[in-house]
Amino acid sequence: MTEQENESKKVENVIIIGSGPAGYTAALYTSRSDLEPLVFEGFQWGGLLQQTTDVENYPGYPEGIMGPEMMQQFRDQAERFGTRFVTDDVTGVELSSDGGLHRVFLGDEEHLAKSVILAMGAEPRKLGVPGEEELASRGVSYCATCDAAFFRDKPTIVVGGGDTAMEDATFLAKFAKDVKVIHRRDEFRASAVMLNRARETENIELLTPYTIDRFEAGDGGMLDKVVLANTSGGENRELDIDGAFIAVGHQPNSHIVMGQVDTDENGYVQVEGPSTRTNLAGVFAAGDLVDHTYRQAVTAAGSGCAAALDAEGYLRDTPPDAEAHWAGEPDRIEAAGEAVADSAAG
Repeated sequence: MTEQENESKKVENVIIIGSGPAGYTAALYTSRSDLEPLVFEGFQWGGLLQQTTDVENYPGYPEGIMGPEMMQQFRDQAERFGTRFVTDDVTGVELSSDGGLHRVFLGDEEHLAKSVILAMGAEPRKLGVPGEEELASRGVSYCATCDAAFFRDKPTIVVGGGDTAMEDATFLAKFAKDVKVIHRRDEFRASAVMLNRARETENIELLTPYTIDRFEAGDGGMLDKVVLANTSGGENRELDIDGAFIAVGHQPNSHIVMGQVDTDENGYVQVEGPSTRTNLAGVFAAGDLVDHTYRQAVTAAGSGCAAALDAEGYLRDTPPDAEAHWAGEPDRIEAAGEAVADSAAG
């Protein structure tokens, strides 16, 4: 058996899947508790803050900080106390339903753990239109709470028709010169309260029925214009804007645990609040994977701390009996490997 194979059979105290503020904070707390966490941080380590420029609303950074720099500092602090990182994406998991060992797979490489913290985060849904990817963080944003202050006295739009879009528009209107809410239908999904609040805000205008055809950059490479397509067959429309906020929902990165832990209708992992416990013993969840309300770095970090403390308490009070789960191990490993292979093939 090679050293790598021998290492893969080590039973970890805790494996953390994901990074960002939740995963790195969980790593910091578990490593300082001498639990020697193993973190599978993913190829896109650092989460959504890796795609963010200035972060001005995280406590302790009075001058603000760049998102990637902040995540590097989070990572460095966890590593200082002994956190081990694997910069790779988990391909599958087999979570025990009876308090036994949990299995985490990177391809055909298996890792065993007494507890698992899920911190895979969520991704904003994209429009998939020309210019969106190129102008992300250059005028196109997915978080009004994070970025609204950068568009003070600027013309902006919000894309969406639900409560999130109305909430973003109302918040953005405190800073922007004007806010146009773009929606593909004349009817809005937003609640009456949120819709009326937006309608009553002087510098908010509701534009329907339009979709985004494309975003265009100006001479400086920043967002300069948006082209709207009329969904009822009318003429297209062009708007000169400095900021565009996409508010068409988020998608939690819960696909690898679907069918194993409880999730809501939108795929967010459900926990036994105010704790971070899932329906499975020894499995905890934190950050945007759980939170579809606040989605802030500081709240994600707080839930990462809670998950670490919950995992520590679980390991202290109800340690799983590893010996009871070695019987029939080859069959279980083979079945898990086949399941991972089938998932990858699909």
